[in-house]
Amino acid sequence: TMSQGYAVELYFDPALENQVLKAWNILARRQISTDLLDIESRPHLTLFSSPYIDVSKLENVLRSFARQEPLPISFSSVGSLPHENAVLFLAPTPTVPLLQFQSQLSDALGREGLEISDEYRPDSWIPYCPVAKAVPKSRMGDAFAVLRDLKLPVSGYATEISLVEYPPVRELLLFSLGTLHVGDSI
Repeated sequence: TMSQGYAVELYFDPALENQVLKAWNILARRQISTDLLDIESRPHLTLFSSPYIDVSKLENVLRSFARQEPLPISFSSVGSLPHENAVLFLAPTPTVPLLQFQSQLSDALGREGLEISDEYRPDSWIPYCPVAKAVPKSRMGDAFAVLRDLKLPVSGYATEISLVEYPPVRELLLFSLGTLHVGDSI
């Protein structure tokens, strides 16, 4: 079982989200991996994750970050993480705006007293969108083949920022990027 936790995630525009969902669904149909569907996740990039978060502190940080324009995202490669839970993912081209967004968010969370673990420090963060977890070694080749069929690069925008609790995934906060929110001063 996954430990309970919290994550700050970027979500994508509907067309880009659907490309990722297409891969999730094919992997599920072929019985390669259903983990992400099982926990009711949405396609995402995780910007930060922690076992404990004070939601009220995060609300103001995320609201101010949501003023930034949607971030262009281009999934340009496929990869896997060598964890024991064999994660297969789509990787976006690590653009300066994406890396800056994440490092500024880390700084802001650090100022709120949140512990930033090594994998979310700006010099070691790897942006990726998980498409399969706990893939058996024997099925890794099949899983990669499914992702190759996506005809990368697949491009769009990160359009929302969320705070979720998992598992199962429950959205605690959700803001659209590029919008002023009630109570914002211009």
